[in-house]
Amino acid sequence: MDEDFDIPAGDEMMNDLDLPDESPVLKVGEEKEIGKQGLKKKLLKEGEGWDTPDNGDEVEVHYTGTLLDGTQFDSSRDRGDPFKFTLGQGQVIKGWDLGIKTMKKGENAIFTIPAELAYGASGSPPTIPPDATLQFDVELLSWTSVKDICKDGGIFKKILVAGDKWENPKDLDEVLVNYEARLEDGTVVAKSDGVEFTVKEGHFCPALSKAVKTMKKGEKVLLTVKPQYGFGEKGKPASGSEGAVPPNAALEVTLELVSWKTVSEVTDDKKVIKKILKEGEGYERPNDGSTVKVKLIGKLQDGTIFTRKGHDNEDELFEFKTDEEQVIDGLDKAVISMKKGEVALLTIAPEYAFGSSESKQELAVVPPNSTVYYEIELVSFVKDKESWDMNTEEKIEAAGKKKEEGNALFKAGKYARAAKRYEKAVKYIEYDTSFSDEEKKQAKALKVACNLNNAACKLKLKEYKEAEKLCTKVLEADSRNVKALYRRAQAYIQLADLDLAELDVKKALEIDPENRDVKIEYKTLKEKMREFNKKEAKFYGNMFAKMTKLGPLDSNKSETKEAEQMSIDSKA
Repeated sequence: MDEDFDIPAGDEMMNDLDLPDESPVLKVGEEKEIGKQGLKKKLLKEGEGWDTPDNGDEVEVHYTGTLLDGTQFDSSRDRGDPFKFTLGQGQVIKGWDLGIKTMKKGENAIFTIPAELAYGASGSPPTIPPDATLQFDVELLSWTSVKDICKDGGIFKKILVAGDKWENPKDLDEVLVNYEARLEDGTVVAKSDGVEFTVKEGHFCPALSKAVKTMKKGEKVLLTVKPQYGFGEKGKPASGSEGAVPPNAALEVTLELVSWKTVSEVTDDKKVIKKILKEGEGYERPNDGSTVKVKLIGKLQDGTIFTRKGHDNEDELFEFKTDEEQVIDGLDKAVISMKKGEVALLTIAPEYAFGSSESKQELAVVPPNSTVYYEIELVSFVKDKESWDMNTEEKIEAAGKKKEEGNALFKAGKYARAAKRYEKAVKYIEYDTSFSDEEKKQAKALKVACNLNNAACKLKLKEYKEAEKLCTKVLEADSRNVKALYRRAQAYIQLADLDLAELDVKKALEIDPENRDVKIEYKTLKEKMREFNKKEAKFYGNMFAKMTKLGPLDSNKSETKEAEQMSIDSKA
């Protein structure tokens, strides 16, 4: 489009532009309306792939513009010079901004654009009359993606070199970047070839941290940065090799994401952190019960090495079985998040390391309450057999074994670990459609026992809701199971569901009137109910007492008597 024709039809019309939700699906030769303002698109040639440009992208097109009678008024093809503009910024008529958003790279289409989306009632003399409907034969040659990263116009990102794969760095990751920052007049204020920083902590100005989270490895971009993501109203004084940034200055930053190290929280409480130094192979990871072989070096915070295994002799790789307490808990949890060949740096808080006791290791003593650091390479692993790889007999045998392991851990007071064993046992035999009648009977007995034992673990761990759910599962299979009723009543008492607890206790006593444990629980329940009634009576007594002080209202008389009666009843 020449100088006369790339004029927007007015900002007020841009605000009313009816943008389509998605590109119309067209076959070659087919014509459809885009949006609800009369714009039509006829497909002449299919484009490539699925991507279409978005607002802010810099597009390059060839076009020929004609009136409805065929009179040509402009053509980039005749000039041999493709036309470039920024989409959605009002640099062209509204019909273009709306229509070209629906095109794929290499696509060719004819757009029929009503006057309201072109040059309106005034036209563009002398070649375009007033109220003229126009037709444009447009080919989308290419576009450069320009993204509004923060969706507020504060940072625009133009991709100069596309990156690899699809991953982006996250807040905890450590990125390695090259960058150069300039003022609008071209003055370089900062430059670095190879600086490393944690995404969340950022570097230089807030824009770098925001931008790298949207980038792929090897991607190079040009950032247009407004002051709020630069140095704001205060600006920045010159320091060292960095120049001064004036107050309220916009910046242009060329940024390249060279690489990054993935950092993840292995535990929910953020006390075991893993930084990947070298990516592993494939997708497989060890499971609980896997036999793993690793190389590792353990260090204290001051750099003192307290253990070193597998580095001096390949035949002496350190081997252990996961989830068997053969290593510290943090190492156990971290290794099952790793892939074969992965090298990682682990930061393990005392709670997941050697705790509050001194620990003598082969090369040095680990003092009490020490955070420890391991560089670990997962050389190989053999996974514990999964249930889908077992026949029915093996599943029942594996479930029985896990149940016994759980029982041993429960007796040792390791309730969380015992609970995991019971859960795994149930998973082995959860789906029993292929079992014989005898196997189904065995599986049912195992499921009941494991769920009951797991409920006991959850009570010890004060996870009362989980205990209640497990007992309910047992009762769905066996409604007269006294242990399930008893343990569910214990859970209900702790959850303050005293009425439900009473129902379970009474039913358990109907089934087994001489059960000593249930009788004791009933006594506990009655104490809880008396305690609850006292608190309730006191609450209502205080409330009605306050109300009577407000004035001699007739309605208070009966309420006060009722409160007194509640107090009397609670003492009886």
